[in-house]
Amino acid sequence: MSTTVFTGGTILSSYRADADEHTAVAVEDGRVIATGADALALRASAAETVDLLDGVLAPAFGDGHAHPLQAGMERLGPQVRSCASVDEIVACVKEWADAHPEQEWIYGASYDATLAPDGMFDARWLDAAVPDRPVVLRAWDYHTLWVNSEALRRAGIDASTPEPPLGRIPRRHDGSPLGILQEPGAVDLLLPHEPGRTHEERVEALRRATAEYAELGIAWVQDAWVEPAEVEAYLEASTRGLLSTRVNLALRADPVRWRDQVPGFVEARRRVEELGDPLLTAGTVKVFVDGVIENHTAAMLADYTDTPGDRGLPNWDAAELTAAAVTFDKLGFQLHLHAIGDAAARTALDVFEAVESANGVRDRRPVIAHVQVVDPVDLPRFAALGVIANFEPLWAQLDPMMVALTLPRLGPERERLQYPIRTLLASARVSFGSDWPVSSPDWRPGVATAVTRQTDDRVPEAGWTPAERIPLTDALEAYSSGVAHQAFAAARGELRPGSAPDLVWLDTDPRHVDPHDLRSVRVLGTWVAGVRRAPAPVHH
Repeated sequence: MSTTVFTGGTILSSYRADADEHTAVAVEDGRVIATGADALALRASAAETVDLLDGVLAPAFGDGHAHPLQAGMERLGPQVRSCASVDEIVACVKEWADAHPEQEWIYGASYDATLAPDGMFDARWLDAAVPDRPVVLRAWDYHTLWVNSEALRRAGIDASTPEPPLGRIPRRHDGSPLGILQEPGAVDLLLPHEPGRTHEERVEALRRATAEYAELGIAWVQDAWVEPAEVEAYLEASTRGLLSTRVNLALRADPVRWRDQVPGFVEARRRVEELGDPLLTAGTVKVFVDGVIENHTAAMLADYTDTPGDRGLPNWDAAELTAAAVTFDKLGFQLHLHAIGDAAARTALDVFEAVESANGVRDRRPVIAHVQVVDPVDLPRFAALGVIANFEPLWAQLDPMMVALTLPRLGPERERLQYPIRTLLASARVSFGSDWPVSSPDWRPGVATAVTRQTDDRVPEAGWTPAERIPLTDALEAYSSGVAHQAFAAARGELRPGSAPDLVWLDTDPRHVDPHDLRSVRVLGTWVAGVRRAPAPVHH
């Protein structure tokens, strides 16, 4: 057994305003064995002593909803996220394609959907950069692909292609596909024809992504969209010791094939458990109940303001979704449902109610991710059903996406219903996430937005929908103990004798920083499962 004593700073039991504070803590194989004077007494026999240099040691943060594999793979293609115009994207793709003539298919992400009117991107724009090889770019919401004409040709998508039942193919006036594919029903038309990423590329992506998380002080991540081939990459990364953070896999249930997936999901969970790696679990099933507001695929109770008669695109038949949820819950999987629109949120709550009725009451901790628009009548049901509301707080601001694409589709009445963080925090369990690579994995800007509901430029002055602003300590807790609760790991969310927290070392106490200055808080170290993962250890 190996003991580490931390001293020379402030040790926080949590991020609550009334958190216990200590001057030292002793940790043995990841478990807290002593605090204060009792911990200091163990310095002489400790394997390591860490001087906190007047900094703060506290429970590490978590990410309750993200896509680390996709985030890592973004680093392997043309870097289009920072491009500020269509011309810049096209130039970036061309430069990367010219430098990689060996790549038969060119994959990239995540382009800014606000750079073209209504998010409608034309295949011919990419043809100007790469006419002879398929190009596939994901929008930053990851619900839309922008492809060139060669990708459409190889997939056989043309004017005669019928509209898929669970997706959309925007078209030109002559019926030919414009160049974007929305939601799985359309996106999956490419799958039989594209090679996808290699196994080794996936493994490398996981190494990069989890290392980046550790550098940010994040110790547990819910990968909220895992396909069968991607399980193999996780198993390989685990076996080779390449994971730097804990990751729980959410296996995506397909609305058409879910019954056939059941044995594979059980087998994937068994194989992960057999490894015995504390950094890897596979206890969750993910369902996309709907899409996103920006491309009119979020399921709404009333028409989109800018398209009368359109209420979005539910991804599941309600009866099938209920049957799937009951089946996976009975097998012991946690359910993690993506729901953006108010109709989708109601469907998700109905499903959880049906699951409890069918399988009985137990501590199942079901999750609704994003919770963008909820009808007020449905808000009390979160607490009644024990549902965790997983918010991506960085989205709760008047950024370009909100202003250009979201608000015109919702109208002023539904604008005020978005991201009811404070309302749900008062009665239900709340966790925070990033949805990386959709948005930044960094907890600091997410916390700042939850507290201020402002942009980096502090707009608007009083905050957007200010009634839903929350205190700084509550925001920090949602990113730490809130995520730990979601992970069935409450002992990792609080630093106290007998607990086994993952730890983060910060240069200052984030509870006492102006929210807009949180980016200045530096992460000096991260310990996961008792091992320092980032950065290099400091010995004294």
